[in-house]
Amino acid sequence: MKKNSESKAGTSRRDFIKAGTAAAAGFMVVPRHVLGGAGFVAPSDKLVIAGIGVGGKGESDLKSFHDSGKAEIAYLCDVDDRRAAGSVQRFPKAKYYKDFREMLDKEHKHIDAVSVSGPDHNHAIHALPAMQLGKHVYVQKPLTHDVYEARVLTEAAKKYKVVTQMGNQGASGDGVRIMREWFDAGLIGDVHTIYTWTDRPVWPQGIQWPAQKAEVPKELDWDLWLGTAPYKDYVDKLVPFNWRGWWDYGTGALGDMGCHIMEAPFSILGLQYVKDVQASVGTVYVDEFKRGYFPESCPPSSYAVLTFPKTDKTPGDVKIHWMDGGIQPERPEELGPNEVFGDGGNGILFVGTKGKMMAGCYAENPRLLPTSLTEQHKLPVKYERVPGGASGHYAQWVEACIAGHGKKEVSSPFSIAGPLTEALLMANLAIRGSDLRIDNRYPGRNLKLIWDNQNMKVVNFDEVNQFVKREYRQGWELPTV
Repeated sequence: MKKNSESKAGTSRRDFIKAGTAAAAGFMVVPRHVLGGAGFVAPSDKLVIAGIGVGGKGESDLKSFHDSGKAEIAYLCDVDDRRAAGSVQRFPKAKYYKDFREMLDKEHKHIDAVSVSGPDHNHAIHALPAMQLGKHVYVQKPLTHDVYEARVLTEAAKKYKVVTQMGNQGASGDGVRIMREWFDAGLIGDVHTIYTWTDRPVWPQGIQWPAQKAEVPKELDWDLWLGTAPYKDYVDKLVPFNWRGWWDYGTGALGDMGCHIMEAPFSILGLQYVKDVQASVGTVYVDEFKRGYFPESCPPSSYAVLTFPKTDKTPGDVKIHWMDGGIQPERPEELGPNEVFGDGGNGILFVGTKGKMMAGCYAENPRLLPTSLTEQHKLPVKYERVPGGASGHYAQWVEACIAGHGKKEVSSPFSIAGPLTEALLMANLAIRGSDLRIDNRYPGRNLKLIWDNQNMKVVNFDEVNQFVKREYRQGWELPTV
């Protein structure tokens, strides 16, 4: 396939390399089409992919790309040899690295695209240098850890003209398209309120950071795993999954599931940036008299309300209610007492002026309410379906990368995924603000945070702005776009 131009990338890339380790010493980027001369055609008609974070979800992502029949998994990178073992076995011809900077330094001329699937706090630092090298990127959800990073990657996708996709595969499913057709047909009228919820977390939250450090497993490079996060001693059971409940690394239940559940409201109503957000959080008591205060950990449950300004599809503002930790909204009257609400643990409920519709996670199993109406309204297909539905999310990106920037649509490009992620992280600002203790008080509670979108700051509670753009560990600063 032809390569995207890698011009304009040299300076930013050198800045990043200078801030990194000696293993990733600076280099001048030379576009592959320049190396091959005019009319250069890649030696393979397959997309050459490098994976960063190749265990767990990273492994399944790479398998899905490979199963498209149009991708070659040529490079693997993971800080933990234990987690990487499955991908190494599955793709024995792929070259293996531990440091993504070394991989990009040595192999960038041979890579077409990069798949990023690691802890949230390193998503941006893994994706942006690849984009600056002209590589297409697929980044797992949530797109980033911080609001600032989401804006940066959204802008980078425009500047470097690469094909982007976030790993919220429900965006390619039939469910969201069916609900969009119902909405467009006026079946539920104008939408003003949406309820979204999840039964996550299924990992520890609302707990104290372990006092006892543990021995770092010999297969794990702890410094590389920490990446952008502040240095702390390794503790047992943090990896590979329980990091999600700690603010230094994860984004809680909202970051984990919100991109799957809130995608449908964004797609259907054309939502963009939040104008205000408020939240309340669950509390933990260490005994019957003393309330626990664990600011490093996400709360055990939370409830946030986000307000979005009107769009060309809504007559006024739209409010999205988010609930996690097992909290659910009141069951709608139109739903039978024994009918499943959402999918049981997760769900989306649209409330319109004429009716309601709901679905489960990934917008699966969409239904009009009462559910008997669903079979009565079989509408013509208005929005083209993605072959394979949600599972086709991967092949869709592969084919768009091969076609080249701007040639084929994808379901969750950063132009959509960026604002969606920002909205979720804005809700996290309110959640963290509600749990922020200053002089033994909680001044952020019971506040509605007003968001200045242009300047990317909360205007009425400055203390929470420290979480819009965090301090990166020295040597791990995000490159400038």
